[in-house]
Amino acid sequence: MTAAWRALTAEPALEPHLPICDPHHHLWEYPGSRYLADEYIAELGGHHVTHTLFVECLQHYRVTGPEELRPVGETVFAAQIAAAAERSPAAPKLAAGIVAFADMTLGGAVEEVLVAHLEASSRVRSVRYATAWDASDQIRPTHTHAAPGLMGAARFRKGFARLAHFGLCFDAWLYHTQIPEVVDLARSFSDARIVLDHMCGPLAIGPYSGRRKEVFDEWRRNLAAAAACPNVSIKLGGLTMTAAGFGWHKRAAPPGSEELAQTMRPYFDACIELFGAERCMLESNFPMDRASCSYAVLWNAFKRATARYTPIERAFLLRDTAMKFYRL
Repeated sequence: MTAAWRALTAEPALEPHLPICDPHHHLWEYPGSRYLADEYIAELGGHHVTHTLFVECLQHYRVTGPEELRPVGETVFAAQIAAAAERSPAAPKLAAGIVAFADMTLGGAVEEVLVAHLEASSRVRSVRYATAWDASDQIRPTHTHAAPGLMGAARFRKGFARLAHFGLCFDAWLYHTQIPEVVDLARSFSDARIVLDHMCGPLAIGPYSGRRKEVFDEWRRNLAAAAACPNVSIKLGGLTMTAAGFGWHKRAAPPGSEELAQTMRPYFDACIELFGAERCMLESNFPMDRASCSYAVLWNAFKRATARYTPIERAFLLRDTAMKFYRL
């Protein structure tokens, strides 16, 4: 949706003194879609964002050289943006950490790619290789076009096994139906640190439309097994993406933070109950999640949805968990 549409529901920042580490956003340059440092900073709306994590999104790959090493160009791109932002004392530490792309299906050969990312920038903290898959053609595939059962494949696991050796964690992007797969992965690699992006994407479109309670119950039940793995953390967000099925992007005006908070609260409460606040981190997932609201309204919703927690718990949710997990 357009900036003019998002501006139809404007709110001042609630509790603007609370420091935030946004552990999941993208920066990109596509034809007709520019979202770089200026665009991100302009969206903060008075919220006190101190640090952010850049997450891979197919940007500025190298156009020459071995195919598997071309994503290193994105790390260079993000690091350059981060260095430029540091010259502005008023800006947050943009891309203080980088979540890079590496093809886990390379098996042990992925080590060369990991080394190249770390040589390109000391900010690299994690790797994401999207494994999200659903049998329905109504569910949009990820850019990796992941195969079913990928997290259990030998070639994937050989690559995954190299992450801990380099002190890197793994950002897992999957759908709610795949949670048992990531649980098995976490149990098999107890020394690997995994964070579940977007609360494992509880779906409510396509074949999941009209089944929200059934999906929620399955999602929560399987998430309990993930929370039992001490090496797994979770990002709270992603519900304003269109795949969450709330349809806010179809309205004449965006929802306000009170409505968003009411919708998000049961999901957040479930995650916090299962994982504890010290393993939960709130994420913007911008600009993907601005399909439904502005950045300022989203963080107001986050603050409203977590208002009942203690100041220490809220500090974990808003900043401390992300800072510790990504070693910022």
